[in-house]
Amino acid sequence: MNILVSGGAGYIGSHTCVALMGAGHSVIIADNLSNSKADTIGKIMGIADKEVTFYEIDVTDTEAVDIIFKNHKIDGVIHFAGLKAVGESVEKPQDYYYNNLVSTLVLAKACQKYGVNRFVFSSSATVYGDNKVPFVESMDLLPTTNPYGETKAMSERILTDIAKANPYFSVSILRYFNPVGAHESGLIGESPNGIPNNLMPYVTQVAKGKLEKLKVFGNDYPTVDGTGVRDYIHVVDLAESHVAALDNLKAGVHIYNLGTGKGTSVLELVKAFEEANDIEIPYEIVERRPGDIASCYADASKAKRELGWTAKRDMIAMCRDAWRFENGQGE
Repeated sequence: MNILVSGGAGYIGSHTCVALMGAGHSVIIADNLSNSKADTIGKIMGIADKEVTFYEIDVTDTEAVDIIFKNHKIDGVIHFAGLKAVGESVEKPQDYYYNNLVSTLVLAKACQKYGVNRFVFSSSATVYGDNKVPFVESMDLLPTTNPYGETKAMSERILTDIAKANPYFSVSILRYFNPVGAHESGLIGESPNGIPNNLMPYVTQVAKGKLEKLKVFGNDYPTVDGTGVRDYIHVVDLAESHVAALDNLKAGVHIYNLGTGKGTSVLELVKAFEEANDIEIPYEIVERRPGDIASCYADASKAKRELGWTAKRDMIAMCRDAWRFENGQGE
């Protein structure tokens, strides 16, 4: 199939493009490079040993998106493009609502116009708000603790309503937990612009000496060691789930948690990184970050049951691969 991947030069998008091509699909990437780099496109092609078509556009631009659909016979869309920092969303809510909702609407409308009936949406565990863990897909969604989570929950509702009105429109909503790690080649990984918002690239930049020490946001949560607990999943496992979702897509809306089903605290991750790479990570405890919750991990049994997918790579592999990418091995 010919798959349009919005945000395909980004962290999860780039790994998914590699997985898609490895499964025999052709890839068209649309990315404005606001939080990614142009040379990632060449690295994707180098790993997959296949060509991709790249459009440097913003998918909130209706006319630019229309050109892609006119130029290509698209069989499905995987929508990653969006702003994604929880803390920043609290500071800049209007940017998050505009970018994340309009991009979903523009792509969905183009799909309707051109008869594209396969749509995979990059959602997030933040839609569960402060529900009781483990999070299960059937839970009622609570008000989220930040605008980023709200944009994901609203996009889910938009796509669900569109699918109800169009019986041939098939939507797979993938609720990510916390992707970390990098491709084993060391060529692509998480490379945010500026100071990282996510834990693992912050840890790797401290290990590299780019940053002095890790800031741990709070140590007074009701968790195993007082630090926030998350369900970390290797990005390659996550990428492979998108291929499974696409290949198993049926009419209607299908929602899946993508995680390992195991919670890991910030300090447990730091310890695993030190063990995997024999590097000490200095850190300091600072105030809690706005919008964060104490604990978040998945019940991922539905994805295993319906998609035949399960996370295979452990925390040591996540830490080792993340460091290989940061340290420049494989270049």
